[in-house]
Amino acid sequence: MQHGKYRFIVGFLVLPLGLYALFVVWPFIQSIYYSFTDWTGLSPEFKMVGFDNYQRMLHDDIFWKSLQHSLLFALVLPLVTISLALFFAFMINVGGRRRKGGPVISGVRGSSFYKIVYFFPQVLSIAIVSLLFAFAYNPDSGAINSLLRGIGLGDIQPLWLGDPSLALWCVMAVLVWSTVGFFVVLFSAGMASIPTELYESALLDGAGRATTFFRITLPLLWDTVQSGWVYMGILALGAESFAVVQIMTTGPGGPDYSTTVMVLYVYQKAFRDGQAAYATTIGVALLIVTLAFAAIVMRLGRRERLEF
Repeated sequence: MQHGKYRFIVGFLVLPLGLYALFVVWPFIQSIYYSFTDWTGLSPEFKMVGFDNYQRMLHDDIFWKSLQHSLLFALVLPLVTISLALFFAFMINVGGRRRKGGPVISGVRGSSFYKIVYFFPQVLSIAIVSLLFAFAYNPDSGAINSLLRGIGLGDIQPLWLGDPSLALWCVMAVLVWSTVGFFVVLFSAGMASIPTELYESALLDGAGRATTFFRITLPLLWDTVQSGWVYMGILALGAESFAVVQIMTTGPGGPDYSTTVMVLYVYQKAFRDGQAAYATTIGVALLIVTLAFAAIVMRLGRRERLEF
């Protein structure tokens, strides 16, 4: 049975690893190489400039603003999204009242319907979601300010995306709304696999809903929560934040660079300003930030694995 085992394994791994190296690893290596050049992205000719791009980046005020915004995305979005998703999933699966003749542990009434409702934003493209909320945030004819006027709060008419102090938080709210449903379904699937006997025993011992969540549900779901945290952080640092900021904000990235994130700054420098080498330098910094974020989350979230 052991004869030819390693040849068999290598035979299956060669193709996927080769594709991964070609389309993932090699572009990273190329980006690092181009960050040491003056390549414009259009001309085939360029020369090595050493660490000039990195020195320029360290003295670039807009880069530091974009880094601050990206770190804020990576810290706030996973915290809010994962917390809301855990709460909703817990209520759907465990938080219902005991009904006469029914099981001791059950979800709220209509839990299946709620799962569909929460997951609905995942069906929509992030571009469509961004356009819808851009119209909703319109200070003159948008749904939010119109609602405020309709309930007698006409004096409260924020500019939303036009206010530098509010624009970033408005963008974050859109990302939370569009992603929380995915994690509700993910955590619901994990909670459904937890034996109900654990909850019933805890309730018989006098434990409340909060106690069962922190002592039973969260420890048994910790691996899923940790993976979701890393995944959400990568989304916040990457494509999701770029799409929302690019479509919703003025500039884009405004007003006054108040919503500029690193991935958007990379795009602007490469395709708007024709500074591909400097864009790859910022991309290398984004890569380091993303890897550091994932490593910190995995390190801080490390705990003994619980099984049932």
